[in-house]
Amino acid sequence: MADELRHLTHLYVLDRARNEEFSRKGQGNPKIRPVEYRAHGAAIKEQLQDTFSKIDFERDRAVLSAEELKALGSIVTLEGENAAYPLKIDSLQVLSKHRKKPKVPQWLLLSVQPAAERQPERAIVWIADTYRQRFLAIFEDYLDKKITKAVETKWDTPEGNPANRALVANISRIRRTILDDLWQSDNEPSKNGAYWWELWLDPLQQNVDTLQKFATAYRLKLLDRSLALNDRVVVWIHATWQQLEVLPFTNVPIAEIRAPEFVDTIEDLHRDEQDEFVDDLAERVIAAAIDAPAVCHLDTGVARTHRLLSGSLDIADLHTVLGASGSDSNGHGTSMAGLALFGSLDDLLTGTGTVQLHHRLESVRILPNRDEPSIDPVDYGTVTVEAVARAEIASQRKRVFCMPISTDPDRPGVPTLWSATVDALAVGTEIIRSGHQLQLVSKPDYDSSRLVIIATGNVNSYHADYQLESDTSPTEDPAQSWNALTVGAYTELVNLPTAPEYTGWTAMAGKGELSPHSRTSLLYGKRHWPIKPDICFEGGNVLTDGLTGFEDRHPLLSLRTTAIQNDSALTSANATSAATAQASRLAALTMAHYPEFWPETVRGLLVHAAEWTPAMRADLDATGTKKEPKLELLRRFGWGVPTEDALLRSSRQAVTLVTQDTFVPFEGKEYKMRRFRLHAMPWPTEVLESIGAGDATLKVTLSYFVEPAASRRGWRQRYSYASHLLRFELKSPTETEAEFISRINREAENDEDSAGNSTSAGSGRWFVGPNQRNMGSLHQDIWEGSGQELAASGVLGVYPVGGWWKRNRRKDRLDLPIRYSLIVSLKTPEQDVDLYTPIAADLQLPIAVDTD
Repeated sequence: MADELRHLTHLYVLDRARNEEFSRKGQGNPKIRPVEYRAHGAAIKEQLQDTFSKIDFERDRAVLSAEELKALGSIVTLEGENAAYPLKIDSLQVLSKHRKKPKVPQWLLLSVQPAAERQPERAIVWIADTYRQRFLAIFEDYLDKKITKAVETKWDTPEGNPANRALVANISRIRRTILDDLWQSDNEPSKNGAYWWELWLDPLQQNVDTLQKFATAYRLKLLDRSLALNDRVVVWIHATWQQLEVLPFTNVPIAEIRAPEFVDTIEDLHRDEQDEFVDDLAERVIAAAIDAPAVCHLDTGVARTHRLLSGSLDIADLHTVLGASGSDSNGHGTSMAGLALFGSLDDLLTGTGTVQLHHRLESVRILPNRDEPSIDPVDYGTVTVEAVARAEIASQRKRVFCMPISTDPDRPGVPTLWSATVDALAVGTEIIRSGHQLQLVSKPDYDSSRLVIIATGNVNSYHADYQLESDTSPTEDPAQSWNALTVGAYTELVNLPTAPEYTGWTAMAGKGELSPHSRTSLLYGKRHWPIKPDICFEGGNVLTDGLTGFEDRHPLLSLRTTAIQNDSALTSANATSAATAQASRLAALTMAHYPEFWPETVRGLLVHAAEWTPAMRADLDATGTKKEPKLELLRRFGWGVPTEDALLRSSRQAVTLVTQDTFVPFEGKEYKMRRFRLHAMPWPTEVLESIGAGDATLKVTLSYFVEPAASRRGWRQRYSYASHLLRFELKSPTETEAEFISRINREAENDEDSAGNSTSAGSGRWFVGPNQRNMGSLHQDIWEGSGQELAASGVLGVYPVGGWWKRNRRKDRLDLPIRYSLIVSLKTPEQDVDLYTPIAADLQLPIAVDTD
């Protein structure tokens, strides 16, 4: 059924939510490995003592040029047995409990390497010399002390369970740590020659100053800047691997070492010449007001003198963090700016009417020109922070940040410095400069939250089975960001060129299928990393001769946009960069259309307005008996393709309701989650009941931003990546409200830190289901049933589950409000039914008709 003409504004729902109190039971215990405690405890204790002796020997052997570089602690590696018995990492970070003195670390968890096929889980722990004996006492107590006896098992003693059993029993080996244990990137480190290395330092100790002394003593180059995240300080050093191998035996508080991601250039795109069309269009364009929302490009800069761009990009909004000029000599940034302002230019160039714009452009150049010398490398995280700060200082307007650039992923789905920086910026973390250190350590400020839109990245090569290539090419960094809107590419461009040299060639992708350029997140696996991409936009197609010939930039299968050769030049653009620019355009239009909407809401609306093409749905049907075909669909296409019409407007038969809400879930010293929210939706009950057994569709989107923890310490319990998580549930038609509240209590208990499977009532009606939709910080699902059932299901619950705020009991996050956007749409194929009017009447809103 084609929707009735969408000409009505979405409905903004106010004051329809209330708090409800949790009633929680205790959470389950982790699995403990069955071992004979006496033999195991004695062996592990001996290994620890032997490890301390070997560390002391290595310290004595290390030649340190400065007395202050001598280690004040030992770094040890704890190995698990297998993935079935995870290490109890919560016990591996302890601070002193002085009441009147500053707390000092007794032992600290530096990093965790997850279990792999041939590698057990490894936890790297720093132990202060002054607390060695106390750490050793953990293992002595395991041998000598007993706790209250639980259910009797073959490894219990008659007096009860050994003390510290959950920690010690799951440790299979303890050994001294070498630099290789701190390596966190996917490939092996390069050990021949000198390279730049990214060092992640513990923030609780003297870090940058100590490392500077180390670099001075060994005549190593250290970049004169650092980036402070919530739980780590990141620096860059130039050295050989052998020069750094002494670090674990010094006082440098190194927690992780990674391969750095430095800024590179982007290849030029092909160009067309159609100056006469550009001149005509430029005369018909009316620029938006100077204070209108803007798309801020973080790219190669923009050639603002272009006739189609100059009226929408003021000279004061053209910035750079590299060199002296923000102008584009590469072409990529200018081509993306044209798409972000106009979309594809083909129809506008051949049209005749006035083109009224509702948003503007900004640009911050973050990539070096080819002729610019690179004295010191610049990392993506720092340059992104600088770029955001420059744009915001220059103007206070609403904006969406468009980042159509990416780099090779470290590991599929795993947070990096760049993606964590994007997440911190999105949630509104303040940017603080202290000398050469940029800090992202303040509490989230929702009034400063930001919408960042990122490309999934493009495949490296083309093959006949292009979808297999896309499925095995994980999204590039920082597209795995939890808070960003990540954009993939699909294509409707399937026409073939008539030039004789392309006789016999075909388009690789069919109409509505994934673009051959686009990457996916299928290699993220079953971990609860976010669904990426979130949405898709047109990214062009690729021609093939059926053998080894591929043409990936033909203008006919690409999008028309602005180029840099002269002030009227046109070019063709494609791939996920072009898709990202188009998504940014719609985000800015949403900000202009609904100025009261938060960045979380705009992100949620773009996903909510998306639908899968028939070709995408056919992919789902073709999966047959696969266990998780819907998850495959999402990890390949996201939620589909949004249209401008569905994004900005409702109709009588398809109405969108938007709620923006804030509440405090955590209270008291114990950081108990006390509250969740109940939303009594303004359901058109009588109208839905009149449909009876007729079809009705409900779509629910929950969008919020999390505060990241970027260090790699296992992402479990207190070291989870997200500060907090939210879930939504719909009241079943057969439930009373009291029964619904009771079920939310059970769901919250089962779903704590995503540890359990949901038993959501009526889960058969949901397209995705609660066990697959609850990934990342944006959750969506589609309910299909009868109008009668939906009429009796007018209450939605939004509840929190744990993250590192709760697990760490951070006093500076206690009583901190969190906010979210809840977007709900009702739809029916019954063309003589009006869902919109009774909802607007219930909300006491006038029916606002969009006349644009």
